[in-house]
Amino acid sequence: METKETLPQVRRINIEFTKEDLRRLIVPLVIEQLLAITVGLFDSVMVSQVGEAAISAVSLVDTVNVLLVNAFAALATGGAVIAGQYLGRREPQKAGHSGQQLLLFMGEASLLIMVLFYLGKGFVLGVVFGQVEPDVAAYANTYYIIVESSIPFLALYSAGAALFRVMGNSKISMWVSLLMNLVNVIGNAVLIFGFHMGVEGVAIPTLVSRLVAAVAMIVLLKRPGLPLRIEKFSFRHDRYVVKHILRFGVPNGMESSMFQLGKILLLSTVSVLGTASVAANAISNTVCTFQCVPGNALGLAMVTVVSRCVGAGNYEKARYYAKRLLKSTYFYMWGTIALVLALLPLIMRLYNVSDQAAEYARQIIWMHGIVGCVLWPASFTLPQALRAAGDTRFTMVVSTVSMWTLRVGLGVLLGRYWGFGVLGIWMAMFADWTLRVAFFLPRFHGHKWETMGIRE
Repeated sequence: METKETLPQVRRINIEFTKEDLRRLIVPLVIEQLLAITVGLFDSVMVSQVGEAAISAVSLVDTVNVLLVNAFAALATGGAVIAGQYLGRREPQKAGHSGQQLLLFMGEASLLIMVLFYLGKGFVLGVVFGQVEPDVAAYANTYYIIVESSIPFLALYSAGAALFRVMGNSKISMWVSLLMNLVNVIGNAVLIFGFHMGVEGVAIPTLVSRLVAAVAMIVLLKRPGLPLRIEKFSFRHDRYVVKHILRFGVPNGMESSMFQLGKILLLSTVSVLGTASVAANAISNTVCTFQCVPGNALGLAMVTVVSRCVGAGNYEKARYYAKRLLKSTYFYMWGTIALVLALLPLIMRLYNVSDQAAEYARQIIWMHGIVGCVLWPASFTLPQALRAAGDTRFTMVVSTVSMWTLRVGLGVLLGRYWGFGVLGIWMAMFADWTLRVAFFLPRFHGHKWETMGIRE
């Protein structure tokens, strides 16, 4: 077992976050999460007006795009931890330099990914998506060609949002996120209903909205007076900073990618269980996302606060604020879950599905709420403290192994072969949460993660 005496000696700086500091950080993050979900629902309703073949094509391509969105967000968050630690050390110039290097890294990596996506278009559309109707395949090809050109803009926006969050200025990331989503929704409305465009009317606003968001982030990061300012852009690589971006960010991005890939593969298991199971799973995913809004927001806040404390060499405060934010996560998630469950009869009336699908959905949402009250914050919010300290390899290994053995492996067994159906898929997910808690709690209470920060 690690002891404090074994830890390297670093300069220790006193650091404080008042209730007002935390409120200014957390409230915009909660609003941003809610806006993304709500605007996404409006967006999907408008897209559905294009036609069944078109919406099928968009849905197929977006299964891959969701993986990209989450991977870039995780990679950027992990890379921005370096800037957060420099801010904690009261070294704003190094924080700005690391932010510039993160933008450069994300830009170059995203260009490479975009090229690979275009080179692999035939494989993705023909092999990954399998045999689809000719009109669906044609729509998917059009949507893919337009939307994948936005990959670099998505990456730069993600990097900018992560940098503003580690500054504690989550209000900026909230407003830019709102701008991006509004451009997308308004663009869809104009092109779909005004110009009667098909899939192009869905794809072009996505491209334009991500371009606008990326430009906005870069312009805002150059403003004077920021704790972390990008004074000038350079194409020169700082090996030391890039090494830390790779060490902190890449495991984070890989973990998120594996998580999303596992969820995509599980959809194939759900699809063979029948229409009622598919509908119940889709409804439950949407409703349960609302139950987790406070947890996701407070997890992002955890990255900001803990990375600054770690940079200051003040691990007592890192533990204190991590515990405080974890308690807040439990409190607010209990409230959100109670509200969702209370409104569940009204929510289910919005969905025109069979009685069987509705009953499955009700059971899943209740199970998710009850188990989530106990396990979700320790499974997903707490490990953000470890990631903020640079302990990303450990969280990646635990999360990936747990995901593939329990959520995917056990989920297939319970759902397809042991007769539990779609409920078994979700039961396996709860087992995944349990295993995560069994590893993350002891790790947090130990001292190994206190040796993972940047050292000079």
